[in-house]
Amino acid sequence: MKLRTRLSALLAGAAMSMATAGMADDLTIGYITKSATNVGWMMINQGASDAAEAEGVNLVTVGPAFADDLTSQIEVFENLIAQGVDAIAVAPADSSGIAPVVEDAMEAGIPVIAVDTGVSGAEVVSFVATDNLAVAKVQGAVAATLVEDGAPVIYVTGDPAQSTGQDRRDGFMEAFASHRPNSEILVVPTAWDASEAQEGVETLLNARSDVAMIVHAWDGATMASKAAMENLGLSAGDIKLVGFDGASDAIEAMEDGWVHANTAQMLYGMGFDGITIAARAARGEDVPARVDTGFFLVTPMTMDSYKALIGLE
Repeated sequence: MKLRTRLSALLAGAAMSMATAGMADDLTIGYITKSATNVGWMMINQGASDAAEAEGVNLVTVGPAFADDLTSQIEVFENLIAQGVDAIAVAPADSSGIAPVVEDAMEAGIPVIAVDTGVSGAEVVSFVATDNLAVAKVQGAVAATLVEDGAPVIYVTGDPAQSTGQDRRDGFMEAFASHRPNSEILVVPTAWDASEAQEGVETLLNARSDVAMIVHAWDGATMASKAAMENLGLSAGDIKLVGFDGASDAIEAMEDGWVHANTAQMLYGMGFDGITIAARAARGEDVPARVDTGFFLVTPMTMDSYKALIGLE
């Protein structure tokens, strides 16, 4: 099935199933996510679903075929506007590229809430996300404590077309370099693609036997680096891994000695808050322009507290 047909069918099916639910408010919120399969996004999406139930609104959840598929996100966005949904929450695949349809929605009187990633070039009603720049600075400072000055490290990026990827890269680079000015940072560029991450990490590790640590812009890459190490016959602890997200699989890898630190987003809470804000905006209530959903520094010492906080058994 072609992408356009598949997305349209998904949108129509979701709208039909939600419309028959007969919820109290009779409000419909469109939620455009980045992924339904990434572990971190599954946690965000669950929060969004639970918030819709708590708020008593219909939720139409749709997403692109892959994380940076702006074209399909725009198509879904246009379909939601045409259906006349009461609000739209979106996690942009491209911060600037999504701006024109955001403007269209706002001009049509449909409030737009950005979740996880900001919008550049258009105003939204509210932005619900981690302060990625600030948290990435924490990641860089913590990572610096794990290696000696002069030890080479790898940094696996996110998508530079998204504010999320930009802020996480910039925050890490600034903080780490200030603490370890003589350490070389080898960059693996990706667009939130775990295959790209694994291939890039394996290539660098084959070329460089002196890498002491790998730092990641998201936990899909953390798990990709673990797989790369395993493919090369390396064991837990041979190279330190530092994550960003607090995804459940990365926390399990920390239990097994692979991951040494993780700046965890409040992933479930981000999705929950995003749809809660969207529902309130749809009702015409005043909502905050910015919601910082916070973070948790997960280390082997704090891991149990984090697991209890998010209900991870």
